[in-house]
Amino acid sequence: MEGFLYQATIYLAAAVIAVPIAARLGLGSVLGYLAAGILIGPVFGLVGHETHDLQHFAEFGVVMMLFLIGLELEPRALWDMRHRLLGLGGLQVAVTTLAVMLGFMALGYAWSVSLAAGMILALSSTAIVLQTLSEKGLMQTPGGRSAFSVLLTQDIAVIPMLALLPLLALPSLGLTANPDGSITRAVAEEAEHGFSLVEGLPGWGVTLVTLGAVAAVILTGVYLTAPVFRFIHAAKLREMYTALALVIVVGIAFLMNLVGLSPALGTFLAGVVLANSEFRHELESDIEPFKGLLLGLFFITVGAGIDFAVLVKAPVTIVGMAVGLILVKGVILFLIGRAFKLRRRRLMLFTLSLSQAGEFGFVLLSFSNAQNVIPPVLGERLLLVIALTMLITPLLFLFYDWMSKKMGDPATEAQEADEIDDEGPVIIAGIGRFGQIVNRLVQSSGVRTVVLDHDMRTIELMRRFGFKGYFGDPTRPDILRAAGLEKARVLVAAMDNPAMVTQLVAYARKQRPDLHIVARAYDRRHVYELYQAGADDIVRETFDSSLRAGRYVLENAGFSEFEASRMEDAFYHHDRHSIRELAELWDPAVSADQNADYVARSKELDKDLEAALQALIRKDSEAA
Repeated sequence: MEGFLYQATIYLAAAVIAVPIAARLGLGSVLGYLAAGILIGPVFGLVGHETHDLQHFAEFGVVMMLFLIGLELEPRALWDMRHRLLGLGGLQVAVTTLAVMLGFMALGYAWSVSLAAGMILALSSTAIVLQTLSEKGLMQTPGGRSAFSVLLTQDIAVIPMLALLPLLALPSLGLTANPDGSITRAVAEEAEHGFSLVEGLPGWGVTLVTLGAVAAVILTGVYLTAPVFRFIHAAKLREMYTALALVIVVGIAFLMNLVGLSPALGTFLAGVVLANSEFRHELESDIEPFKGLLLGLFFITVGAGIDFAVLVKAPVTIVGMAVGLILVKGVILFLIGRAFKLRRRRLMLFTLSLSQAGEFGFVLLSFSNAQNVIPPVLGERLLLVIALTMLITPLLFLFYDWMSKKMGDPATEAQEADEIDDEGPVIIAGIGRFGQIVNRLVQSSGVRTVVLDHDMRTIELMRRFGFKGYFGDPTRPDILRAAGLEKARVLVAAMDNPAMVTQLVAYARKQRPDLHIVARAYDRRHVYELYQAGADDIVRETFDSSLRAGRYVLENAGFSEFEASRMEDAFYHHDRHSIRELAELWDPAVSADQNADYVARSKELDKDLEAALQALIRKDSEAA
């Protein structure tokens, strides 16, 4: 017990001291955790061999992080990412594996060893990248979403890699000849066999059991989670929510291990299934503290596990391999990102964030050693290369921050529009304080909308609250066509810029004479412009709220609620009639006060309004 308490004190104290210092210096928490691990491990020797055992436990932080990310993604959003998963992610894994394999073959290694090294080093660090992206608020940027797609593909790719590695075993290592001439793998005999549902099954049996496990996770999330949460809620014990959240994550991870799948991938799938659950936020709040602590512990164990003795024996070789790996992966990521139309800041983020090796590389390397796929000396060096590249990654993010400042304000950077793969009867252009109310009302009434906005920050904020939207300039014809302008029934022009609203209305009316257009107007002059551009319904952004305020004034100035409401209604209809008449007389080439007909008719309408309201007051008074 004393030994456990001592080790716990060392790990926690190192994190408490190093991480705040790193954060104050602007280095990020990940670099602080890694530095803490280096100090208590290789530098001062306060922790020892238990670091590797502890690392397996700390990897649950990665599992929990992917579960939380899954909770933020609806199944439809995951389906929308399919092009990035198969394109960006698939290309990165395949091309990087091939490039690293050719590099090791050039160094004189056998093709099987080179292929294994390529698969191990092709993976990036899910833990470091996602943690840093979240801290810096980059997760919802185009570069951040592209990086996440690649990381998710890599997690999926671990499954076929684990199946392929035993086929690459070296015939000269760990094999003994039996008297009958057969070959036995000594390591396999000595290995401890854990629980497994697929061991000894034929290929079709493994497939059925694996699919059954995935189906069990999905069905449990859809049908069983809600009743269990309601049962726990009846107990009125707050700690039971936390226990249930942990049971979900740990249980799914255990099930995935039993069928040979990645625990992180299984919990991510469970998170996606529960993304639409009413208990999503409860799960997030319960898991978040454990995720943060375990991730921090994982980073500390990575730092503490760096074997500087191996590094001292061949520093040039190992450092050269680490830097070379970052450069090779960086070039491949840059080219793939360019091919998928990532540019400037988003391309730089995509390239720098994924150019390291990752924690799943430790898993594959350990498995490769057990299966005698990689020679022990090379395995030690690869272990150190993975740790060094992970240690360099926070510095690459600092370089990205520095380069971003050199590029200027991201709001001024020209960004490419999102690919629109959805259609609906209503297109809402502009999702600011005006358009979002329209969108919420229409969507809540069961009508599908396609939302466009040229402000990336607004779109990202909207996505955080569960509303789907697309980044792009609504006045661009190609974006309008992609949004379904030819089939839409209603177009809502609600942008902040009056000139853009007028331009959009004029173009849409020209393309679709039968389209109903609702437009947001800034003031009276803008109303006239929109009327001439062809808008059907024109709404001044402050008109209705001003009317309501006027009604409150009347109610507190001696009129009854009924009388104030009648006068508000009369003013509303008179103003709509007046605006339509004045729009016919308005000439954009002449200022309003110089347009004699406009001024004269405006005065007449004002007198008509006053007379109508006075008549209404007399009528209500007589009725009373």
